[in-house]
Amino acid sequence: MAQGVMVFIEEREGRVKKTSLEALSAARKLADQLQESVTAVRLGEGDPSENLAYFGADKILCTRHELLASYSTEGYCTVVSEAAKQIQPRFILGAASAMGRDLMPRVAARLNVGLAQDCIAAKIVGDKQLECVRPIYAGKAYSRVKLLMTPAIASLRPNVFQVGAADTNRNAETVSFTPDLNTDKIRASVKETKASSGQKVELTEANIIVSGGRGMKGPENFPLVEALADALGGATGASRAAVDAGWIDHQHQVGQTGKTVSPSLYIACGISGAIQHLAGMSSSKFIVAINKDPEAPIFNVADYGVVGDLFEVVPALTQAIKSHKA
Repeated sequence: MAQGVMVFIEEREGRVKKTSLEALSAARKLADQLQESVTAVRLGEGDPSENLAYFGADKILCTRHELLASYSTEGYCTVVSEAAKQIQPRFILGAASAMGRDLMPRVAARLNVGLAQDCIAAKIVGDKQLECVRPIYAGKAYSRVKLLMTPAIASLRPNVFQVGAADTNRNAETVSFTPDLNTDKIRASVKETKASSGQKVELTEANIIVSGGRGMKGPENFPLVEALADALGGATGASRAAVDAGWIDHQHQVGQTGKTVSPSLYIACGISGAIQHLAGMSSSKFIVAINKDPEAPIFNVADYGVVGDLFEVVPALTQAIKSHKA
């Protein structure tokens, strides 16, 4: 009989991602309502001293294998699906990160069950069933989805679910899990990883994002946006127009064909507000728009708007923030 909640824990460079802690905290809330347990599944060479019990795990399933040293869709899918067959959870949760968006649908297909992707809310309804809310039509509407099959699988949008306060009195049982994994099951493998010059805070996990658009007029002006992001301790984003023009790398793109973000504060500099861009950031808690065109669509979704020349407003704002911190 299915029971409990299983959470896929994503790690990067040996550290648990914040998005996975959000999923773990959400799982803890659901499990408490069910009066059932939470099992965290860890893959790779993460630090075993990083105690997931503090954030809600009752049991930690650890898998270490040379074939899991780098992310592999087939390898990770095999491990997570085999873990699910062993644990028999009622729900499976994970983050709707780049890895989660690739992995969770594969796991759902392997287990022959449904999936609610990129959810912004999750609750228990009826006979202990999972109901999720997810944006559709580029964020213009919301779909309420009830998952009827077991296990019910859902991926959660980053920065929407809060990480619960660490409970240092909570303990968890750690169990080693050895899946049936061999090279025959993995047809593609990572031979080399070349990282581009990244930023201090990953875009999808950033609590504050400052983005630049076509109004930046060229790549030489993006340091203005980066300076404001640094002053706020946030990340730098961009619209598709700026990325297509070659002014900034695609990893910074926010929107329907880029990354979906949900920061507490999103500052749009020189971005008109096309629907494709709004699809990637409209769920931000507070939106500030800086644009010299008072009729720009971005002002329709902004909580605060500044009509003015961004080349004057942004440096002044950066300086004011630095002075305030000093």
